Amino acid sequence: MNPLKPYTISYLATVVDATIHGDGDVHFSNLSIDSRKIIQADSTLFFALKTNKNDGHQFLKKAYDKGVRAFIVSKMPRNSSDFYNAGFAEVENTRDALQKLVAAHRSNFNIPLIGITGSYGKTIIKEWMFHLLQKEHTVVRNPKSYNSQIGVPLSVWNINPTHNIGVFEAGISQQNEMAQLQKIIQPNIGIFSNIGKMHGENFKDIDEQVKEKLQLFTNVDALIYCRDHQEIHNGVTSSNIKKVCTWSRNNQGELANITTKIHSASTVIKGSFKGDELQITIPFIDPSSIENAIHCWAAILYLELDKATIIEAMNTLPAVAMRLQLKEGINNCSIVNDSYNLDINSLNIALDFLNQQNQHPKKVAILSDMRSPHQDEEKTYSEVASLLKEKGIDKLIGIGPNISKHEALFGLNMSFYPNTKAFIADINATEFSNETILLKGAFGFPFKEIEKALQQKTHSTVLEIDLNAVLNNLDYFKSKIESSTKLMVVVKAFSYGSGSYEIANILQYHNVDYLAVAYVDEGVELRKAGIRIPIMVMNPANESFEVMIKYELEPEIYSFKVLDELIAFTATHNKSNFPIHIKIDSGMHRLGFEKEDITELINRIKLNKSLEVKSIFSHLSGSDDPDLDDYTLNQIDLFDEISNQIKSALGDSILKHILNTNGIARFPNSQFDMVRLGMGLHGISSDPATQKNLQPTSSLKSIISQIKVVKSSESIGYGRKGRLEKDTKVATIPIGYADGLRRSFGLGRGNMSVNGQLAPSLGEVCMDMTMIDITGIEANEGDEVEIFGPNLSISEYAKSMNTIAYEVLTDISRRVKRVYYQE
Repeated sequence: MNPLKPYTISYLATVVDATIHGDGDVHFSNLSIDSRKIIQADSTLFFALKTNKNDGHQFLKKAYDKGVRAFIVSKMPRNSSDFYNAGFAEVENTRDALQKLVAAHRSNFNIPLIGITGSYGKTIIKEWMFHLLQKEHTVVRNPKSYNSQIGVPLSVWNINPTHNIGVFEAGISQQNEMAQLQKIIQPNIGIFSNIGKMHGENFKDIDEQVKEKLQLFTNVDALIYCRDHQEIHNGVTSSNIKKVCTWSRNNQGELANITTKIHSASTVIKGSFKGDELQITIPFIDPSSIENAIHCWAAILYLELDKATIIEAMNTLPAVAMRLQLKEGINNCSIVNDSYNLDINSLNIALDFLNQQNQHPKKVAILSDMRSPHQDEEKTYSEVASLLKEKGIDKLIGIGPNISKHEALFGLNMSFYPNTKAFIADINATEFSNETILLKGAFGFPFKEIEKALQQKTHSTVLEIDLNAVLNNLDYFKSKIESSTKLMVVVKAFSYGSGSYEIANILQYHNVDYLAVAYVDEGVELRKAGIRIPIMVMNPANESFEVMIKYELEPEIYSFKVLDELIAFTATHNKSNFPIHIKIDSGMHRLGFEKEDITELINRIKLNKSLEVKSIFSHLSGSDDPDLDDYTLNQIDLFDEISNQIKSALGDSILKHILNTNGIARFPNSQFDMVRLGMGLHGISSDPATQKNLQPTSSLKSIISQIKVVKSSESIGYGRKGRLEKDTKVATIPIGYADGLRRSFGLGRGNMSVNGQLAPSLGEVCMDMTMIDITGIEANEGDEVEIFGPNLSISEYAKSMNTIAYEVLTDISRRVKRVYYQE
């Protein structure tokens, strides 16, 4: 984290062509783009990045209040007197300034850096190169998959004088991006993993993608790639890159005549390099891992690592889990599992994710030793201790001899164990209750066993929710509304099956203005989970008014009956200014006040000072259907007329909102003061143009419990309805209608994906099990089965049961374990 010399605001004048305001002597050694994630504020330079989705200038005061005094902006704050003793560097483009500053920082270090790009495998190759190099070198690398135009500079900034080699991945999504990353990384050695269609939507063909990615390697001493990938090889030969180290399954590369022999849990790889016949074994058998491993093998052979060290290290390549996982734990705990590696940067990211979880009052970190043979242990564990303190960790459990001997550095409630086995033997389940627990372990510490011990025991069917996709969808809809328009997100029905407080935590962290739930108990659950933003309840009952006051929930008022009951309740409880939301029936004809009710409604509210109207809203009945646009526009006009009548009588500060997910996309001129986002957050829209920009958030997965071959003329399942016409390979999957899989899925109407191939249902769906036909599919008991997800869309799945995606998600039973991922 420390540069060669202290950087100051004045230094930025020449490096990033900045105009300096305020105190030019303010120094910095850390960079931040997010005011919520600032640590060591007094030495942090805050970049006010401006994107299509957000503007960092809105958070300057928040960063200043946390102690930041160094800023890079593209426009000065209006009230500069509020930033006493701060220094500002004003530039034309803050992202460009970030990249230029880090490129200058990189130039201060004369160490070899390995740059990695390609369509797939970048992060795994980077993590494996780190594993292979760390025994002989002090290695710096991107945390996780920080490979973007912003992620790369934030990663390269971490180079400091203790490092003697670096490994950085670079990803692009459009033309003219890679040249910028090349200036930042300035790699000496390159690895081009492969080429494919991923992220290729902004390129006319594969050749254009290859040409763009090769911009990373314009000045390398050697480019490592597979000679057998013809598109890559053609691109290299037509470029100015002359220094290569290729590998091939033929005799054309420096590492040539590659052969592989796959065993049950490992692969033996042989090849010839500079006249020597070599052999390694890796603990993987899938084609992608084999190819990634050979890239690494070629790279470390080029770097002339000791051959015995290579053999040992390749045999212990770790499985790389690239996503944080959030799972239910024992005794109402939540588990954040990020235990595939451990360094100070990835720990910082994991702790930020931990702090997004507000459902429990206490936060526990279970950490292993940091295994780097070249680290200054005292300094490293001092940094860890400071980080835990700044992130508000209540308890530390340290596992390993190194962290244990630095116990004195941690001023926390803490305990230490020599190894994972000792901790598991000592676990007392009752000691963990209503806590969020972070598991963060280095390679070699079997933290999977800790996860098993602390995880809530459930059956093998899981609903995976991709929080990165949730955020992508949230950001997309934010980009579609005016900066002055507020956003309410509907999280009713267990957040459409995705989990209430887990999704609400993310929304709160990303500054959503309002949440909406269907019933009071949903709102209470969110409040108990630490959700503080306003919550509207759409179906209040008079017996729940007291609970609503206690938990600061705001009822929807849709009839005079509900209004009168609430007025009577507030009168007897001496309550004033109780927030309410008025529902108008503009044409849905479900709930709400009609036009002829409005005068009486206004009079009743005026007579009762116990209520305060927060918003007026209505619901569109056909915003997704172009054939109903005239009706929708009439609804909007009627709502506008009625709401203006109410606002003129009760106050202009009352918010107006009518647009739902499809309305946001199709009627942008009717945003009023707020919009409501529902299923769009989960990647589902009936508008084709909108759907193209959304990412599916959920995958429903299970496993194969049993495989058997059933003879022809036999039958499958209840009622013998699944009659077989031929000998059939049958797989039983532990999911049934009690889990939300409808009976209409059975009898061949629905499919599941097994190892990338579709397998139709057999017989009727049972309460807890479903049978599928896997004849002709290579599969084993225990293999993963996808009910919907990347290989089988939720829309296709819903169509097979003659329903809609909304119903599919809300049908999934709570006994199905929810697992949350975030990269």
